[in-house]
Amino acid sequence: MRAVQYIRSVPRYLAARILGPRLENVYTSPFGCVRLANIAPPRLPGPAWVRVRPRLAGICGSDLATLTAQGSTYFDPFTSYPFTFGHEVVGEVTETGPEVSDLRAGDRVVLQPPLHCLVRGIADPCAACRAGHAAHCHNVGRGCIAAGIQTGYCADTGGGWSESFVAHRTQLHLVTEATPDDVAVLVEPFACCLHAALTTPVPEGASAVVLGAGTIGALTVAALRAAGARGRIVVVAKHAHQERAARALGADAVVAPGGLDGALADLLGARVHARQLGRPVWIGGADVVFDCVGSERSLDDALRITRHQGTVVLVGMPGVPRGIDWTSIWHKELHLRGAYTSTRPTFRRALEHVVVHGGDFGAIGIARFPLARYREAIHTARHAGRAGVMKTAFVP
Repeated sequence: MRAVQYIRSVPRYLAARILGPRLENVYTSPFGCVRLANIAPPRLPGPAWVRVRPRLAGICGSDLATLTAQGSTYFDPFTSYPFTFGHEVVGEVTETGPEVSDLRAGDRVVLQPPLHCLVRGIADPCAACRAGHAAHCHNVGRGCIAAGIQTGYCADTGGGWSESFVAHRTQLHLVTEATPDDVAVLVEPFACCLHAALTTPVPEGASAVVLGAGTIGALTVAALRAAGARGRIVVVAKHAHQERAARALGADAVVAPGGLDGALADLLGARVHARQLGRPVWIGGADVVFDCVGSERSLDDALRITRHQGTVVLVGMPGVPRGIDWTSIWHKELHLRGAYTSTRPTFRRALEHVVVHGGDFGAIGIARFPLARYREAIHTARHAGRAGVMKTAFVP
């Protein structure tokens, strides 16, 4: 079968990291870490496993950070190679293990990607799994499959950027044909955003700023409203189609990135103070800022524009920033927290919301590509804003 894979290679990684920003084709060239390969389908690792044929598989920001070598190498010890990308997936069951009684061939499912003790066949679950935090499982390198924190980063499971992958029964959630593939494929990223929204409520009278209006930014707006946020939500968006999506999903106002120290400060009633060297300093600002970009610039902005004792939530996967002025955290006594994937109850809540409110998610249009056009798909995903695209996905 065909699969878009990541190859572990220090020379290839360095080529992508050093040359890629100047010669983008390096990422998907023979010198990069990404390839379209013909491989054997992964085997079912145990009797409670299921084989799935992807119908639609999204390209996530974490995938792009990995294949361009611009992200952190933090997860390298928890990953096995070569792995097949793809953890945002809606697919169709094609085979079930003997212990799977509630799924059958032809069923349509969405994937919850974390790989944890139950998936790995570990009889004595770790403390994180016992507490319901399976995404933070301590046994990422043990059990019946190779190392990997999620499907899409494990050599034994395969992933959605292929013609077939395997998943444990507990990772799969039924979805009816009434929910189109274009909506179902958004369940996993929406669940991540809902997890972030539930960590930091935005009550009436409070203000939230969402930095970035790509897929994760737009879904964070939807998640805040789904979580009951009644406060004002302001989104920072570069492009007109992003502004339309943000407003459709519940944003009260949208400002351009160049308007942070002007229009956004006015909306939030903040005072902006110029300094001789460096970017302006804010007094006042948002009660909570959701950074849905994860860049050096966006994190610095998040810290600057949050009021004293406010909260910054990292939703987008961060890189390895160096040019951050951390004085804001100390001086304003900020609360800084991460939001990684989601719990099972949150994923179920996200799925139920998407099933009921699927029409709202039509604002997030999807550009589809076959696996054979993986280079074009990756290029489109990397430049989604300029291309007028919200989400890029494969149709394997």
